[in-house]
Amino acid sequence: MVTKESPRIVFMGTPEFAVASLDALVKAGYNVVGVITAPDKPAGRGMKLTESAVKKYATEHNLFVLQPEKLKNPVFLKELIALRADLQIVVAFRMLPEAVWNMPKMGTVNVHGSLLPQYRGAAPINWAVINGEKETGVTTFKLKHEIDTGDILLQESFPIGEDETAGEVHDRMKEIGAQLLVRTVEGLVNGTLEEKPQSSIGNEQVAMSNGQVETEHSSLIIHHSSLKHAPKIFTDTCKIDFSKTVEEVHNLIRGLSPFPGAFTMFNGKMMKIYRSKKEITTNPQQESGAFETDGKTYLKFACSNGYVQVLELQLEGKKKMLVEDFLRGYRS
Repeated sequence: MVTKESPRIVFMGTPEFAVASLDALVKAGYNVVGVITAPDKPAGRGMKLTESAVKKYATEHNLFVLQPEKLKNPVFLKELIALRADLQIVVAFRMLPEAVWNMPKMGTVNVHGSLLPQYRGAAPINWAVINGEKETGVTTFKLKHEIDTGDILLQESFPIGEDETAGEVHDRMKEIGAQLLVRTVEGLVNGTLEEKPQSSIGNEQVAMSNGQVETEHSSLIIHHSSLKHAPKIFTDTCKIDFSKTVEEVHNLIRGLSPFPGAFTMFNGKMMKIYRSKKEITTNPQQESGAFETDGKTYLKFACSNGYVQVLELQLEGKKKMLVEDFLRGYRS
């Protein structure tokens, strides 16, 4: 039941990550007048039309849903205008044309899975883990022309565990982001939020990471060379290079787990590795990429400074399994 009269909110999102934010807004009593999500898509062996996670939630909660193929479609834009949104919220959706993001008087707020301006791009959670970051966070910001560059509203950081996967970070982040979004909307409604340019935030991050003290002028210029990016993940990104260090390989594996999965070739078949353990040695006995196994309890691959032990894997054509189960049934 809606308990707050304003603002009129249009929510835009597609995957399960976005559901937590939509649910938080509904439970906080905000007036969600419309939900924009992706069209139903064929999925599974039968290629049956499947609804997005956001659409399923919206339908269950009797929220009005639009599923445009193209966001510049005049019919869709007319339908969006008719919703008379004061505020639009975007969580894990797609790039919006200016005609859409510039429509509501309170603007359009995006929830992004990093501490902006670090890790702008499509895969911020993956790249933070791949790069071995000890900390990440969530940012709410106002959309503008350049992607992920708008003024910051709120941020919240949290630690990344040494063996934590991108999937585990994702599951924690969606809940932290949902609560941050509710606080952001409250601040916008109450007029208590100060919008901060990303240049000022960026230099605070750089100064802190370098052990520097911020000066009154340090917020004026952002050093682009210090920014880390989060581009889309491609197949080449997922191929494991065992000539790298144990830490780098371990971070790649957990940064791509559970999807799309880091892979290598094992006796002529693709093997995806989802969990691993580090074994640092000063002088590995094997060439990089060579594997060792006792055929029962362990399988490990040599890297430049030790071994990566495989804990969970999936061989091409088989299901995901623990290494012990794999070795028990595997015949080369």
